[in-house]
Amino acid sequence: MANPIKPSRNVSLSDLPDLLTIREVANLLRVSPLTIKRWGKKGKLPAIRINSRGDRRYKKEVVTRLLGVDTEE
Repeated sequence: MANPIKPSRNVSLSDLPDLLTIREVANLLRVSPLTIKRWGKKGKLPAIRINSRGDRRYKKEVVTRLLGVDTEE
């Protein structure tokens, strides 16, 4: 059975959009999407809800701060 997780590629933080999906954040942090949802419920990683379905988006600044990356110049 093949591994369902796609191999990660090098990602430049400057190339990321301002709002990230659950899957993008999970891949960046190398955790499961369910972990991202749990962190959101605990307040560790707040989400912005969009559209009528309530899809979650995460601010790039919050994710990079969680990574410990200083993006200010």
